[in-house]
Amino acid sequence: MRTTARFLIAVALSLPTLVAAASFAAAGEQPNIVLLMGDDHGWDETGYNGHPHLKTQVLDQMATSGLKLNRFYSAHPSCSPTRGSVMTGRHPNRYGTFAPGYSIRPEEITIAKLLHDAGYLCGHFGKWHLGPVKASSPTNPGAMGFQQWLSHDNFFELNPWFSRNGGPPEQFQGESSEIIIEQAVEFIKSARQSNKPFFTVVWFGSPHEPYSGLPEDLALYDNLPASYYEKQVSLTSNETGRPTKRPLDQVLRERYAEITAMDRSIGTLRQWLTDNQLRDNTLVWYCGDNGTSGDGIITSPFRGQKGNHYEGGVRVPGVIEWPQQIAASRTSDVNGVTSDILPTLCDVAGVPLPDRPLDGISLKPLITGDMKTRGEPIFFWTFNMKGDTQKKPYLDANLQSGTTPLVKKAGNLNTRNFTNFRHPEIKDSDRNGVRAILTDQYKLIVQGEGEKQKIELFDIRADAEETSDLMASNPDRADDLTQKLQAWQQSVLNSLTAADY
Repeated sequence: MRTTARFLIAVALSLPTLVAAASFAAAGEQPNIVLLMGDDHGWDETGYNGHPHLKTQVLDQMATSGLKLNRFYSAHPSCSPTRGSVMTGRHPNRYGTFAPGYSIRPEEITIAKLLHDAGYLCGHFGKWHLGPVKASSPTNPGAMGFQQWLSHDNFFELNPWFSRNGGPPEQFQGESSEIIIEQAVEFIKSARQSNKPFFTVVWFGSPHEPYSGLPEDLALYDNLPASYYEKQVSLTSNETGRPTKRPLDQVLRERYAEITAMDRSIGTLRQWLTDNQLRDNTLVWYCGDNGTSGDGIITSPFRGQKGNHYEGGVRVPGVIEWPQQIAASRTSDVNGVTSDILPTLCDVAGVPLPDRPLDGISLKPLITGDMKTRGEPIFFWTFNMKGDTQKKPYLDANLQSGTTPLVKKAGNLNTRNFTNFRHPEIKDSDRNGVRAILTDQYKLIVQGEGEKQKIELFDIRADAEETSDLMASNPDRADDLTQKLQAWQQSVLNSLTAADY
């Protein structure tokens, strides 16, 4: 690529950071902020997006009273990396959070750290999955900026185990979404008593498998189509923690019950905010962490599922409520991504951005109704972990061992350990792995390498199902997007070497 082209791409990639850093919140009271995230909750799995079976009354209300994000994406098609993008505003490959079970790095600057320094009381509740939650972990929620947390290393079902502020795991009886919302409300009460704005992160364990539900929620889905019974799907047994196969109708009944319970719990929080005169100036943002998993996908209009970069793997439900700023219902078709959350929250809270490469942009202009197109591309990339030969651990193994129990076993473990590797050198093979670039209109996906490499180009506005590959008819556009993607990868790899620290 010519030097001029490299320079132009580098400037383009840096513009979102420069613009967002110069933007501050309007004069007045800082907003309270609540981030909510479902686990494996795909785009179509809400009533407002037309699901034929699910009952999501509260999310539907949020979509009709707030800002519905039709084209919102997870930064990665799996959970830990996406959660890292929320915390940092950066693609997870910049700090080695390549896949589930890879921790964040201690040197990362998180939105919790930034907001805490700006006077917020910060609390985390539920799934963490960016490292162990125990007190000795340098990547626990406390180390990442939260003053209070009741968290799990990974996912959880009914009667979950949590660690409070890094202490020994304790079991809570009941429905998990209800439990963490109840704990989040108690945290918000303490923030009010201290006269501080609050930043509350609630990451649900639902609807990640293995599934379970309360009788009243299960009963809502007793009459799913009989055709679902004819298909068997693989998932985890709640009894053994090992893989099993069950009829799809039973699996979906439990999955949908979890989503409905999560939805109801969000309603509990919204009502409490209303009753305590906090709702008007509280920004509530809900999204999923990746597309629907293979054991639960049945009604998606998109190609793909959790784990790949087609729309079904990375397009997720997204909705923002903030009555003080979003007075009337609006629907947005502007592309957004979980990496945008940090720049957006910094913008609305009047907090300068960290001085390091970011991959998100502020969506505050979208919230205020001033953004009609994104302009900047969104990048996706699953790192080629099999080709990674630099395997020196970033942290000692004892600092990466988990504590909180869960049903699904990993070998003989009923908890989860983490890893992250140092990456001092950039090698040609590092650029492999599935990667994609999404613009306002087009999406280019690169899979494989060498002679087996496959490049696809889609007009995502006209072809959301990604059925018509335009590579042959539009090679110049594909070449331009490929060059931008390669330039971005180089920036990410520079970060991966720890150059940003």
